[in-house]
Parts: sequence; C-alpha cells; structure tokens
Amino acid sequence: MYLCQTLYDSFARTNTSGTCVGGGGRLYSLYMFTHTYNNIITVKNLLLTWEHFLPGKRHKKDVMIFESQLSYHIAELHTLLGTKTYVHDEYTAFNISDPKPRNIHKATVRDRLVHHLVYRTLYWYFDNRFIYDSYSCRVGKGAHRALDRFRYFARKVSHNNTRTCFVLKCDIRKFFASIDHDILYQILRRHIEDADILWLLGQVVSSFSTTGPGVGLPLGNLTSQLLVNIYMHEFDMHMKQGLKVKYYIRYADDFVIFSDDRKYLSNVRIQIETFLNDRLKLKLHPNKVSITTYASGVDFLGWVHFPYHRTLRTTTKRKVIRSMAGYPKPETVSSYKGLLSHGNTYKISKKLIFLGK
Repeated sequence: MYLCQTLYDSFARTNTSGTCVGGGGRLYSLYMFTHTYNNIITVKNLLLTWEHFLPGKRHKKDVMIFESQLSYHIAELHTLLGTKTYVHDEYTAFNISDPKPRNIHKATVRDRLVHHLVYRTLYWYFDNRFIYDSYSCRVGKGAHRALDRFRYFARKVSHNNTRTCFVLKCDIRKFFASIDHDILYQILRRHIEDADILWLLGQVVSSFSTTGPGVGLPLGNLTSQLLVNIYMHEFDMHMKQGLKVKYYIRYADDFVIFSDDRKYLSNVRIQIETFLNDRLKLKLHPNKVSITTYASGVDFLGWVHFPYHRTLRTTTKRKVIRSMAGYPKPETVSSYKGLLSHGNTYKISKKLIFLGK
C-alpha cells in the first residue's frame, strides 16, 4: 500500500470535469491513453521512477551496486530502450510460505526499474476503468476495504441479518501461472495504439512463462499485479454488464457473490466457469468453490465472516503467531496490530501480549 500511495503522488489526479490533471496542469481525457513511447523513456522519467523504486530497498546489496553507478546505468538503459535493443534478463527464483508454499521470481534491479516505469505509465489509465468492487493492488482499496464491503453486502442481502444470505465463493486455480499472453496482448492492444509501448510491454510479459511458452506471469513483479487486474477486468465487466450481478466483490483471484437465492448462485457458477474457460483460459479451483450461508461462516481474505463478528482463519492465526515469535521488526508488529483490529481477535491478541509482544 505504501508503494501505491507513493506512486499516487506522481500520477495524474482525477478532477470533477472528467479529465485528469497531469504534470504542469495539462489536462488529459480519462478515455484516451495519451502517453507516447518517447515521453515515457526519457532520462528524467527514468530518474523519477528510480526515486519511487528506492523506498525500503536502499540498503539491499543489488540496489546499492546499481546506485553506485546510477548515471551509467540510467544512461545505458535509456539507450537500450531508445534503440529498442532492451532484453529482459532472467529471474532469480526462491520459495516462501505465506502460509502456503509460493514460488517467487525476482528480476534484476534494472528490470525492476523498467517494471516500475511500465506500472507508472499504465496504472491510472486502467484503474479509472476498473469496477468499484475490485480491491487488489489498487490505491484507496485493499483487503480491509474489501472486508468492509463484504459486511455491507451481506447485511444488505440478509436485510440486516433477518433473512438467509447465501454466498458463492470462488478461487481461480493457479491464477498467475495461467495468464495467457496472447489474450493479455489482445486486451492491451484495444487500449494502446503506440507500437513501441506494446513492444516494451511484450518484453516484460514474455520474459516469463510457466506451464509452456506464452503462459504465466511471475509472482513478485509489480507489473504482474496490474496486468492481472487488467486481465480480470474482462471478467468483472462480464459479471456486472453481462450477468448483471449486483453484489460481487473480487480481490485478485478470490471473489464472492451474494444472493438470497441459492439456485441463482448455482446457475451463475456454471456461467462463470464457461466464461473463464472460453474467454480467459482460466479454471476455478475445484476444492475452493462453495455456496454457504452467511450465518454458517464464510471464509474470505483470511477471515471467517459471521453476521455479528468475524474471526481469523486458523492458518492466518498460525502465521501471525509464527511471525511474531522471537524479535519481530517494528513494522511487523504494527502490521499485525492493524490486522487484529479488524475482527474478533481477543484470544490471539491476549496470547501475543503474554508472549511479550
């Protein structure tokens, strides 16, 4: 979120006239992608992007090495981009448990700088098109906003918990690993006409694949967070305009739909599977699709939601306790204090205090 907020300060702001105010007070239409390749890759823009890249990374060894010859590296990158001879380097892979095992791919500092450049170029143009109830990796959104929206929709459909509310919960199987590059390019080409910008996007997207050539985006790339939202916006629009689903929330590959009619949700599920498979080459996770009542508890974004309270998912509790063991960093403590403030967490909070946290 800090990164998103920092980038927010350097992007165009939307005003009430339906235009965006850019640098120098210049006005841009919300409905046109106005950037050109040459005004994206300027040395000035690369240096500005570097300043936004640095927070939290300044003391990393690879970043320090790059910064020790910053002028040289920026000039070299500018030349490579200007002559379109830039080629993305290979990634360094490592595994994390969060809490389930994930394979993260880390790009070089130079390539991550390009990722930030692409992100800063595309973010506000596409974010202004996203539906309101898409919450992942967006300025002013996030998990806590999604949780509050969940409670609002559930109360709305249940008439303040006086009627049965059913919730269809879905999860996409191997989400990042299943993104089809050709489909993504088709979506991007509908919005961006500049062939050179499309070339640069192609360099970033094609730098990684999973199950085969032309499939998959790497976990860990800043660009991946935005590109999957662009990809899934096709699905969001199908949900809102095609299926006319009123109570729908999506956070990355997790999404929920609320209704007082279980049969309606069963029918919607079938249509969802068809669209994802036919249009986006994605599949629902067979073990993570359910229709349950709000009263019985709905597991969404690390919390189990009930009509009058919500509790942390068991795996989330274990992660909190594991992360707080020993001598956690101050930012870790603050982060989990914020997390625990959003639900019924008296017992685990008491346990952490007992542990001296």
